[in-house]
Amino acid sequence: MVLTEKTLEDLLNYLDNSVAKLAKDTLSSPEFQMSNDDLEKFLSSQYDIRLDNLLQGKSSNIHHLESRMKNKTIQRKQNLLDDIKKEFQD
Repeated sequence: MVLTEKTLEDLLNYLDNSVAKLAKDTLSSPEFQMSNDDLEKFLSSQYDIRLDNLLQGKSSNIHHLESRMKNKTIQRKQNLLDDIKKEFQD
């Protein structure tokens, strides 16, 4: 299935919220004590896994996306990770 821009935008919005909540929950939990680098790797991995699951739910995957859609996804991921890093470093 080829995704539309709107469908991808909806998936990415959901994913941003999901990973931001995961970051908040992880940092507030005493069970998870990790460095900033480890947290970034963990969140990056979770982003990729969750994106793959969301795309599979739409009978698609990252390889089916057009180049600009892949670039948009990569930029959104990096912006989210940068925002999380800024928010929790203060």
